[in-house]
Amino acid sequence: MAIDCLVLGAGQEVGKSCVVVSINGKRIMFDCGMHMGYTDSRRYPDFSLISKTGDFDNALTCVIITHFHLDHIGALPYFTEVCGYRGPIYMTYPTKALAPLMLEDYRKNMDRRGEDGQFTSDHITECMKKVIPVDLKQTVQVDKDLQIRAYYAGHVLGAAMFYAKVGDAAMVYTGDYNMTPDRHLGAAQIDRLQLDLLITESTYATTIRDSRYGREREFLKAVHNCVAAGGKVLIPTFALGRAQELCILLEDYWERMNLKVPIYFSSGLTIQANMYYKMLINWTSQKIKETYATHNAFDFKNVQNFDRSLINAPGPCVLFATPGMISGGFSLEVFMQWAPSEINLITLPGYCVAGTIGHKLMSGKPTKIDLDKDTQVDVRCQIHQLSFSPHTDAKGIMDLVKFLSPKHAILVHGEKPKMATLKERIQSELGIQCYCPANNDTVTIPTTHYVKADALDAFIKSCLNPNFKFSKSSSVDKSYSGSNDSKAIPGLQVSDERVAEGILVVEKGKKAKVIHQDELLHMLGENKHEVQFAYCFPMRTERLEKTRSEDLPSADDLLCGLDKCTLISLLSTKLSNELSDGNIQDLGEQLQVESFCLSICLKDNCPHRISDSVQNDSEVVFCCCSWSVADEMLAWKIISIMNNYTLPLEGRLQVHI
Repeated sequence: MAIDCLVLGAGQEVGKSCVVVSINGKRIMFDCGMHMGYTDSRRYPDFSLISKTGDFDNALTCVIITHFHLDHIGALPYFTEVCGYRGPIYMTYPTKALAPLMLEDYRKNMDRRGEDGQFTSDHITECMKKVIPVDLKQTVQVDKDLQIRAYYAGHVLGAAMFYAKVGDAAMVYTGDYNMTPDRHLGAAQIDRLQLDLLITESTYATTIRDSRYGREREFLKAVHNCVAAGGKVLIPTFALGRAQELCILLEDYWERMNLKVPIYFSSGLTIQANMYYKMLINWTSQKIKETYATHNAFDFKNVQNFDRSLINAPGPCVLFATPGMISGGFSLEVFMQWAPSEINLITLPGYCVAGTIGHKLMSGKPTKIDLDKDTQVDVRCQIHQLSFSPHTDAKGIMDLVKFLSPKHAILVHGEKPKMATLKERIQSELGIQCYCPANNDTVTIPTTHYVKADALDAFIKSCLNPNFKFSKSSSVDKSYSGSNDSKAIPGLQVSDERVAEGILVVEKGKKAKVIHQDELLHMLGENKHEVQFAYCFPMRTERLEKTRSEDLPSADDLLCGLDKCTLISLLSTKLSNELSDGNIQDLGEQLQVESFCLSICLKDNCPHRISDSVQNDSEVVFCCCSWSVADEMLAWKIISIMNNYTLPLEGRLQVHI
């Protein structure tokens, strides 16, 4: 089995997040975003790659939206109400509450610019009726095979990572997330899961951000210096997310510094959004929840609604204008009026995608910007770029990938060169196969298939039987030696290494089961057959010195008068010194190690002997041995030791000549 990932958006770019994952027969669309830098067909994902006929209900099992940002949800009303998708859509409760505000604000901006937003207010309303809200860590059974679960992602209110599991195949799609807490949201949290695949954002694939407090001080200093000089500060931001973070920061600073300069929101949208933030306080940071009883962090005393007539009013002010990135709408209108003045400040608090005015301002210090072929704006104002982005940085991405340790990882929502660098880090440092597909590419990931099997009684009982292993300890056992004894006895280490050895039986139409080998014989109606190996090999003996001119007797003659037990004892001592594993048993005329059995062979024509290998029978002693298949390696190890050993018969025989 395999997981197929079709990347319809955010492949080697930031914007238009949309990934369609086929997992064990189920097909899930993760996010349905739009690209803020385009107004043509590139604005939306190419949905025809999902279904050529447009039958999206049968082509998809469900749609999952991670959060309310337009690059993750902006195409959803178009996909449901224009393209005709009628299936289930899952998102968290805050995302369902706040998404219509973002979508409606975008639609109004498109109307003001005279552009075709491609969906209406009614489309947004009908789209939201199809949404099934979920709680964090709530396991949702989409159908009998597919289950999903949401985890806290930080980033913005209601943002979630989603876990999906079908059969044994499991994956996580992160959406956007933040691994460090900020003033109004906590850090992302997820369980340690067994995953075949992790699909993660990589917006800041190579960036390690400075301390949040340092960035906050720099931002406040730039804003204060501008308003103190009588200038106006434009903060282009989306109505939800960074707007609340920066409002909390400015509100606290204004109170401490007793500043009277007005702070404005460009519309009632953010005021309405703040109401939802108050209602959804449990999704915010721990600090805000703890102080909620005495102080609501979203009650901004110094923030008020902005009227268009104030655009050219004299005096300093701070204005939050939507949309972010200066991609159009009111933020672009204000930018055109304020950019030509040197005392004004444009501060860009987050990531700006290619194609937006914000991206052009961040890419250098332009003196002029062409809005279209007929409109050019002089840029003399101060430009201040500071990352208050709610995305995690490179360290956070690596920490999450290391924590989850998936078998495979896919990077999306990032810039191609930086993604390539992060990909190499993941593969070299974590040993995880990583991919960076482009838009409209498909990546196929192999999955693990587990078989659930019943264990029968005989197999379980066999697992409980002890399996003793004896080996020499490196330490010396002093309990058997006196304090003056120079010969210390090595200790014997005993371990119980129980090994579950069974046979997996899979019968057609029946559940798999693990049985003992004896049960298999009974099941098949067969008798047990054991394969035994036998070998008769020679061992060299020490040559006896002649005391007379007469020849000494041969080794065979000597063995006739020698106790076999003595020879077995000699061999046992040798093995004890050479063999670290195995239980060596001296059984008198026989030596046994596991199934390996050895005895002295006095036969002239032993069937297990290879006679050609012996040049002089009078100088050797033959040993006959046998063993089972399981101890094949052990047997040849013992035979090798014996082949390199010379039996010291001299001095042990009383020979009368």
